[in-house]
Amino acid sequence: MTARKTAFAQRVFAAVSRIPKGKTATYSQIAKAAGSPKAARAVGNILARNPHPIKVPCHRIIRADGSVRGYLGKKDSVRKTRLLEKEGVKIRNEKVEKKYFHWPN
Repeated sequence: MTARKTAFAQRVFAAVSRIPKGKTATYSQIAKAAGSPKAARAVGNILARNPHPIKVPCHRIIRADGSVRGYLGKKDSVRKTRLLEKEGVKIRNEKVEKKYFHWPN
């Protein structure tokens, strides 16, 4: 079964799609917005298989401590960092600066 076929995955993709450029959200925030507040790890697993990274900008999802890790199921924080910085997000020591850190659901 692909990630796109589950109702929860569809809600995750919809929530991530609403994050504007220059803003970020945490895995926990997306889990909450998708209706399962304790499913942050599931959100990560779903986004690792994101079939449409342009439409569903999963690079805008960060860890709760603000750190930038992983992109599309790989340990590619360099690419994720570049994408975020291109959108105007400031990152210092592999962590998103506070003013970009939380996107309100």
